[in-house]
Amino acid sequence: MGNPFVRSLSVIILVGVLTPALGAAEVPPSEPDHPAPRADRYRETPDDPFVPVPVEPRVTRPAREWRVGDRVSVQVNVAAGGANIVGDAANEPSIAVDPTDPERIAIGWRQFDTVASNFRQAGWAYSTDRGASWTFPGVLAPGIFRSDPVLDVTADGAFFYNSLAEDFTCWVHASANAGTTWGAGVYAFGSDKQWMAVDRTTGPGRGHLYQHWSPFTATTFNRSVDGGATFETPVAVPEEPYWGTSTVAPDGSVFVAGLSSFSPGIAVVRSSNAQNPSTTPTFDQTVVVDLGGEPSGWGGPNPEGLAGQVWIASDHSGGPRHGNLYLLASVDPPGSDPLDVRVSRSSDGGATWSPSVRVNDDPAGGNAWQWFGTMAVAPNGRIDAIWNDTRNDPGGYLSELRYAYSVDGGTTWSASEVLSPPFDPHVGWPQQDKIGDYYDMVSDQTGVHIAYAATFNGEQDVYYLHLDPPGLFVDGFETGTAAAWSAIVP
Repeated sequence: MGNPFVRSLSVIILVGVLTPALGAAEVPPSEPDHPAPRADRYRETPDDPFVPVPVEPRVTRPAREWRVGDRVSVQVNVAAGGANIVGDAANEPSIAVDPTDPERIAIGWRQFDTVASNFRQAGWAYSTDRGASWTFPGVLAPGIFRSDPVLDVTADGAFFYNSLAEDFTCWVHASANAGTTWGAGVYAFGSDKQWMAVDRTTGPGRGHLYQHWSPFTATTFNRSVDGGATFETPVAVPEEPYWGTSTVAPDGSVFVAGLSSFSPGIAVVRSSNAQNPSTTPTFDQTVVVDLGGEPSGWGGPNPEGLAGQVWIASDHSGGPRHGNLYLLASVDPPGSDPLDVRVSRSSDGGATWSPSVRVNDDPAGGNAWQWFGTMAVAPNGRIDAIWNDTRNDPGGYLSELRYAYSVDGGTTWSASEVLSPPFDPHVGWPQQDKIGDYYDMVSDQTGVHIAYAATFNGEQDVYYLHLDPPGLFVDGFETGTAAAWSAIVP
């Protein structure tokens, strides 16, 4: 089913006077605007002024855990003692898990101090007990417009928070204590709908930060080769992909994926030399993939936002599928179904891709929305996927978070499992009719870490959920000590 909201949308032009992103440092000029070859992009718009909301007078209520069977969702954006803050909103979460100590987790999100204003800031919280409880210290830069949070972490446990400022440049903040505190931030060029990937391989690019963004500028990719201290001048990316993510393959190659600006389908571009700090990054392979439909937005459960973005991930297992690449997205397929989650695989470094496979297991033609499809690959090669699903509310938008996994490279998938109670995505809007544009997840040796937004309290809040999927553990690995884990658990 074609989505009329997508093809008719024009690029939003920001008007008005913009204030400096941080005020503490002179900001280099951003790249000039670049005409969008397709009309289905949009920009964040800081419409409302900042409305200070003092912390002390805020109304709070005891937060509760939301359960489906033994699956427990823990609220992240909470006041002292874990209480829910009444009247705010939090959405579009991104998560980072310390690979040296998975007890330590950080989540960032778009923080709206009051639903009476769409002014948002860069909220964050951290956990030191693998998500059982959370501390929400506040926002990175109080009173400063921020959006599009993206978190990632190096192999050695250095955390980074990439955040879009109101002048449509990006700032990257570093944390040496797993998100407990953050630095002032470094100017990183960038623009709307940026994404960031960190090289955790043992190659020459280890510790590099790679960033790409939607093509509102003529150049849309850059990197940091000094641990986030500085970011290089951006370079152009073939096909100008947008609404997507990136991954670093085991050989250190960088892959950027997103909707192609020029061709129907999903663009996947590779840089083999971005890992070389002495060489300007170039892209040596470009492929446009048919995923059985395209991501869309502006309608259905998320009227003013995306229905999800394009996810790319790589297999670092050391097993038979080592080096495989996977693409996953919620796409608008042929026929009456508005959205399905579909996945494709490449086993030759992104040169060719398999026919896409439908991940959601509801009957085809059921007209359910499977939106915010999200993917991660575990160290043993298992592919994990989540999405919001309306199948149990025919004709409506009540959504449940669902999960499925594949242990054969995405060819077949487990029966999907309901992870959350149903929630209404049309309540709690903070003066913009959406619940963000994406969720995020990390799969590691301990299981699956999920950061998502829902309206269980009648308002938008961010939740953390941890899974121990079937087949994750083998005898002798249940101790929880880092020395006991293997990266190639069958």
